[in-house]
Amino acid sequence: MSHAPRTRTVLSCTLLIASLGAGLTACGEPQGSPLSSTPYDAARQISFNGTPGSTDADPEKPLEVTATGNEGRITDVTAADAAGRQVAGELSADGSRWHSTAPLAAGAQYTVRVSTEDLEGAPGVRRLSFQTAPGKKKLKVTFGPDAGKYGVGQPLTAELSEKVKDPRARAVVERALKVDSKPAVEGAWYWVEDNLLHYRPRSYWPVRATVRAYSNLEGIKVAKDLYGAASAPLRINIGDRIEAVTDASSHYMTVKRNGEVINTIPVTTGKPGYSTRNGVKVVLGKEYFVRMRGTSIGIPTGTSDSYDLPVYYATRVTWSGEYVHAAPWSVGSQGYANVSHGCTGMSTGNAAWFYETVTEGDIVKVVGSWGEEMDPFGNGFGDWNIPWKKWRKGSALLASTEEQRDRVYAPRLRPQV
Repeated sequence: MSHAPRTRTVLSCTLLIASLGAGLTACGEPQGSPLSSTPYDAARQISFNGTPGSTDADPEKPLEVTATGNEGRITDVTAADAAGRQVAGELSADGSRWHSTAPLAAGAQYTVRVSTEDLEGAPGVRRLSFQTAPGKKKLKVTFGPDAGKYGVGQPLTAELSEKVKDPRARAVVERALKVDSKPAVEGAWYWVEDNLLHYRPRSYWPVRATVRAYSNLEGIKVAKDLYGAASAPLRINIGDRIEAVTDASSHYMTVKRNGEVINTIPVTTGKPGYSTRNGVKVVLGKEYFVRMRGTSIGIPTGTSDSYDLPVYYATRVTWSGEYVHAAPWSVGSQGYANVSHGCTGMSTGNAAWFYETVTEGDIVKVVGSWGEEMDPFGNGFGDWNIPWKKWRKGSALLASTEEQRDRVYAPRLRPQV
């Protein structure tokens, strides 16, 4: 008893790459069950125009899979790199052709699975693998701050090794920068400079949260000849919610832990001409001893306002030299008048307590001063002085969505009767 051989579909898998060097190699195919008829297997019928073992496929060229002839069709194609990132693609209505619709990653190992069927519905499977060439120029991301424990006001930073100016390229970068928080919070990135982003939640981090930042940018095309590089992830832990609010008009600081007042301290802030900045600041660090000189803020030596003092228990809140520190020379004015050159001064005992209580990332807010508002960037972390709606506009992904959301949720006016 004889059977006519079943017509098989012949597939061609084409990688359009420089010099047509695809580097495709076949993997092993699954075996049919011995208790059933052998399924249609396209493995030996696939052809491709590439050099097996090649590792220099052009990531900017599309991946194409084609069914030749009219004896069968492609039913499904999946392509993914070693990290599990799938390649977006489109299959024609008649199943004759599939092509990728997004650039491949550079320096990545890909596995492609092609499913087919012939005119009688018999299935076929073909697996291929290839590697793309590395990018000519790499963009690396360095997250900050250093791993450790911080206060609820600590922003995250992402420093890029190259400047990114084009809005579309910025969107690619930002889409790949991920922040996970437990408990979860709403947050967003803000482009401070062409090579620097800050991330903060809508409000402060939850107490005792765990925050992780990482990048999925490796191999992804950012701009012409610029591809993402591997970057080290970051994990930080958040402590209690410590907030120190100084009212420069009443000359007192109120310190809260998780909403409960734990201390009220008489202080002195900047005198006229040297008024302390208003607004929210974030603790940048602590220095047991600092030599403070008037020349550091432009006061000439020998003038009536010049000074050269040893300062203890100094908690820094700006890079330009604003501290909360011990000021035993002004104890008589603390709680009554503002006599400093911009810092918040208190007794040595209170300064030691404050120094031991706060940590980097804790909130230090000043109200009631004649001084200017704290700069959002460049002199510490003034990120919290930007309203959330404006903060979203600093994102390459969210800038236009805030207005759309406002329109969706805007209250509807009732028609006049």
